[in-house]
Amino acid sequence: MPEETNKLYVGNLSYTTSEEELKKIFMDNEIEITSVAIIKDKYTSRSKGFGFVEVKDAAELEKAITKLDGQEFNGRKMFVSQARQKRERF
Repeated sequence: MPEETNKLYVGNLSYTTSEEELKKIFMDNEIEITSVAIIKDKYTSRSKGFGFVEVKDAAELEKAITKLDGQEFNGRKMFVSQARQKRERF
């Protein structure tokens, strides 16, 4: 059975969004975070338009989804949901 995680998937980000900007929108909404990572292409180092934010606990996770999912950010509507566990590769 997959382990529950306090990690959020944040999608539909502008390709110019920085980790600092992403961190700020969570902090501005009074959500306690522990880490932020925007995923980048390993060859070009350009943003792939999504990232992950780890929050303090399950209550912060629910608060983040409620407050931020669908919110306009840098000209786009963010998708915010609980991140799924990475599947093991063979």
